[in-house]
Amino acid sequence: MLSLKESLKDVLGPSHRTDGEYKLPKTSSRVIILMTNLLLQISFFIIVSSSNEYAKSLGGDSTFSGIVIGIPTVFSGLALIPLMKYDKGRYKLPLHISCGASIAGHILYACAYKARFLYLILIGRIVSGLAFSMWMYCKRYCSDGRIVGMRQRTTLAGWLVLGQGLGMSAGPFFGGLLTKIGFANEVFNGYTSPGWIMAVVWCAFWICVYNWFEDVEDVAPTTELTSLPDSSSNNLREEQVSVEEFEPGAARHTTSLAQWGVIVCMCWFAMTCFFILGAWESNIPVFGAKAEVLKFTPFGAGNFIALGGITTFPFLLLNLFLARRIQDRHILLAGSFLGIVGLLVFISLVASSCVTYASMFACWWLIALGFNLASTVTVSLLSKQLPQEWNGRTSLVIQYSNYAGRVSGAIWGGSGLAVGMLNYAGLEIAIAGIGAALFTMFWTNLKTKTG
Repeated sequence: MLSLKESLKDVLGPSHRTDGEYKLPKTSSRVIILMTNLLLQISFFIIVSSSNEYAKSLGGDSTFSGIVIGIPTVFSGLALIPLMKYDKGRYKLPLHISCGASIAGHILYACAYKARFLYLILIGRIVSGLAFSMWMYCKRYCSDGRIVGMRQRTTLAGWLVLGQGLGMSAGPFFGGLLTKIGFANEVFNGYTSPGWIMAVVWCAFWICVYNWFEDVEDVAPTTELTSLPDSSSNNLREEQVSVEEFEPGAARHTTSLAQWGVIVCMCWFAMTCFFILGAWESNIPVFGAKAEVLKFTPFGAGNFIALGGITTFPFLLLNLFLARRIQDRHILLAGSFLGIVGLLVFISLVASSCVTYASMFACWWLIALGFNLASTVTVSLLSKQLPQEWNGRTSLVIQYSNYAGRVSGAIWGGSGLAVGMLNYAGLEIAIAGIGAALFTMFWTNLKTKTG
């Protein structure tokens, strides 16, 4: 228990650290970044449990609901490139844009019911997509060599995934709970209340950002030891690289074929984790409402998703402690194994028509825990193997992979009944299987320092 307290103190302690591989930015700024990630996760998932019924009430269908869930990531990805041209390597501009877009997007989403305009739901989510571009900056912040030491990066990434797990639990739960408000009021009701409430939350948080977030300062170039796998053995060798990501004179880094393989492997897992998680989160309300043994209401679907997420919370918290002692590749292996087991059990249950509440929950728990764990290491592992001046590029490519998984997974989940549940689960197993083949192939090259 003492070690767990020390792990918590290292990330949320009273003062920041500046000592080499263990350095950390100021506590208030770390908390702002971690809270931004959590609020973005809640904003993304709070509409999941009721979006299917909301869309149908305005003339849409389950596939449209899947598009509503997944569409923000498309526009988030489109916004990233122009945003990176103006951020100057810092975080304050994207933070303010994220807060403003979140408020506007939630308000537009909430206004669709009164306006009786189906596509206003979509427009609101598109505007929210601009806010979700901040996810990339959260990842980049937690692996930025100017402020975060190498042995803190996986731990900080673990905090992001902890927020991810909390958001995917709290969002659907509160979204489903708010449907209990009813629909007597056309402005504030079971479908629109998530939008209004989250708009108020983001307004309050924006004030906190303005008052307490301190941006990255210009840092003179220094050197940091970055561990790279030796292609001829399992030993790690050290290479000096610049920690100043935006220094024009940064030394060029020659990337080997094996390292390109590692990059491809991490991108594939970044896509896979969010494809499968997104597919299940959008499919559970649809499949659960149709299955005779489940008969989920939006409230019931929200509770089911939330229960799966909240019961993984202790294990994600434990991962913060274990990340200091276990290599990233072992975390990836454990998470992938759990997720694939969940998928294999589910497809066997569907094939034999033996789905029950308990068996469905067991599958969802394994998938939620496994793929959340696996998503912890995608950025941190690359940041340990590649020079600091690559951090912006690797964070961007991992985030695009996340987006590709989120949007395609949400649409695939919404279409699960239309394509057939065996085909639905079969594609997910195939995608996860390709990932397993990749990390088996590059296992030796995935070796990095712990922490």
